Amino acid sequence: MSVRQQLLDWIEEERDEIVAFLQGFVQAASPNPPGDTLEAVGHIRQFLDGNDISYRIIDPQPTMPNVVASFDAPGKGRHLVLNGHIDVFPVGTDPKAEGWTQDPWGGDISDGKIYGRGVADMKAGTAASIWTYALLSRVQDKLSGKLTLTCVSDEETFGPWGARYLMEHHPEVHGDCCLNGEPSSPYSVRFGEKGPLWIKITVRTEGGHGAYTHSTQSATRIAAKLIGDLGALEDLEPETPDNVRQALGEGSETADRAMGAGAGAILPKVTLNIGTIQGGLKTNMIPGECTFDADIRLPVGVTKEYVVGEFEKIISTCPEATWEEINFSPPSYCDPYGEMMGILQQNVEELRGFKPQPIVSLGGTDARLWRQRDIPAYVYGPFPHGMGTYDEHVDIEDFLHIVRTHVLSAHDYLTGGE
Repeated sequence: MSVRQQLLDWIEEERDEIVAFLQGFVQAASPNPPGDTLEAVGHIRQFLDGNDISYRIIDPQPTMPNVVASFDAPGKGRHLVLNGHIDVFPVGTDPKAEGWTQDPWGGDISDGKIYGRGVADMKAGTAASIWTYALLSRVQDKLSGKLTLTCVSDEETFGPWGARYLMEHHPEVHGDCCLNGEPSSPYSVRFGEKGPLWIKITVRTEGGHGAYTHSTQSATRIAAKLIGDLGALEDLEPETPDNVRQALGEGSETADRAMGAGAGAILPKVTLNIGTIQGGLKTNMIPGECTFDADIRLPVGVTKEYVVGEFEKIISTCPEATWEEINFSPPSYCDPYGEMMGILQQNVEELRGFKPQPIVSLGGTDARLWRQRDIPAYVYGPFPHGMGTYDEHVDIEDFLHIVRTHVLSAHDYLTGGE
């Protein structure tokens, strides 16, 4: 029996354990904010301890620990890093009012699906990484190179205590390639992602009585006009690299399937979202201040300097407005036709009979941190059903497919496909 077949047989034999692990992982609530992942990390540690797998805890912030494990195979080869995050979006105080029909922290199974906050984003993918590491540990004498597992906290707040901390302070986790299980859909592999640029704009005027509109300008009306003017940013033209442009064109329909109708059309474009807006004290008062936050997403081929330059041209027409940058991460990408992409496509075709398409992600992932160091990083995970909203869930068969794909692809990368 080949090693690949042995790995697949183990997954089938232990499928109930794999599913139960994910259920328990969801039940270990880890919303961020506040970001406390101790219970969820405890669930991971219990599994690793039970399988005699050594690991270490790196916790610059004690309530947000990171689990790191690594082994060297006997043969010389490359270093593959498996990355997934532990923290998840929060849930409000009244889940039913938000639309939840299932317990967000229950990990319940209904109609072949596991429900719960974070099961798609991204405890299913992180569970796939953990099981990939555990199963390949059993056959490490048949592999070449090195395999590292990084289960990190604090991804939902851009990782100052999680992956970003590891990348900055623990270069042993850099590796030669990174495989991540963020939600992508079984039909797509993400080789890049757009970059968020968050800006806070404040408009100030004298304010006054609501009937005395002749006496001063309204900060909210100025802000409303400015928001409309900022829409021009969405017309900026990117200088997309040829291989990325080709992949985006070929994967446009797949992007729609993975992220909703229209996703493929906006992947190569700058987008603008006004996330929050606050202004005014009372109906019959002219607002003297209005503040709003703009979430500008930069596609591959657009620089921050270009967008900020165009933004400043627009806001310069409004002397009542000031602004400050509150967050930025550049767009990132690696070769859409690189080796790991080919390995993933071949394995999915073997397992499911279709070839997943290379696409770029609309949202951010920790994979960007590897790409920003010129280390190829690819994302292959389940559909994002209910991500960030109610009744988040993952189809069990899709989850097991992700596990199989990650296990075989990691094996193939560490054996050269033998």
